[in-house]
Amino acid sequence: MEQTISQPQTLAEAAQLKSQWEKIKAENPQWRIRDISKYLGVGEAALLATDIGQTCQRLEGQWEDFAKQLPRLGYVMALTRNESCVLEHKGKFEKISTFHGIGQSIGAIETRMFFHAWHVGFAVVQETPRGVVRSLQIFDKAGEAILKVFLQEESNLEAYFEIVEQFTSPDQTPIQPLPGFEATTYATDIDVEAFHKDWAELQDTHDFFKMLKNFQLHRLHALQLADKTFAYEVSTHHIRPLLEQAADIQLPIMIFAGNKGNIQIHIGRVKTIKVIDQWLNVLDPAFNMHLRQDQIHTAWVVRKPTADGIVTSIELFDQTGELIAQFFGERKPGKPELAAWRDLVRQISPNAI
Repeated sequence: MEQTISQPQTLAEAAQLKSQWEKIKAENPQWRIRDISKYLGVGEAALLATDIGQTCQRLEGQWEDFAKQLPRLGYVMALTRNESCVLEHKGKFEKISTFHGIGQSIGAIETRMFFHAWHVGFAVVQETPRGVVRSLQIFDKAGEAILKVFLQEESNLEAYFEIVEQFTSPDQTPIQPLPGFEATTYATDIDVEAFHKDWAELQDTHDFFKMLKNFQLHRLHALQLADKTFAYEVSTHHIRPLLEQAADIQLPIMIFAGNKGNIQIHIGRVKTIKVIDQWLNVLDPAFNMHLRQDQIHTAWVVRKPTADGIVTSIELFDQTGELIAQFFGERKPGKPELAAWRDLVRQISPNAI
């Protein structure tokens, strides 16, 4: 049962929170810090801050500049997650560009960063049975993890120390203010005919976000209102066989998952698909996905017109209507969607809800 407490406002409250954290860790050594923060009802960043001076130090600065330093680390593991899906990639941040508050990493580690949500960072040092693990971790205004970058044996340790020194905050108190996010307001009166017309006239997948903004529509509500030619619900049980079949025929796919501040993208083939308890996993050498099957509330086939033809995706949502993950066939601008991916999606279409 969740044991909700308030975010610490004083040094005494921070000390009390740290004491509770240590007690729970001792009683539940398998629990991760995210699990404990959820149990206590505090942001993960607030929990981590109570250990400043021991296992971590606070980072701050221009986040665009921070992101551009990540390629210096060399070979790392990048982790992005939401409540129901985790993506982990090993490789290098090969090229990072920023524009209008958005960062883009292209290469072995592919991400889209939304800096408006980046609130605070930490350099973390953990003692584990496998040795010392160093990481850079970014959190949003609610204390939720946005991006974690873990050093590997091949990483550039000198660059890590230089980045930490450059972005260390002068404030190293164990209290982490978390202002949270204002609730988004969505329209209740939608011109469905105009919405259908705009969807049918899309020319690029990125235009979809602009369309949602123009109509002030929540993404899931948009799918529910869409013409059934372009969006329809399917059974959530199709996701595992979809991945297994993609692995069997070695079909290159794209997997998108993330949060308010970062979307991580897998591009390529998947090989090893395993189910462990409620988790549907991809366990490949340089890429892992962990997806909570029991938290997938609805699954949708979504078709977006583009200048290159229809682009088809599978989109998963949780019980609160939040997007968990998206699956596409691998594609590049200027080229049509892979016919094999469209055929794979078509196999689950007869079971539309």
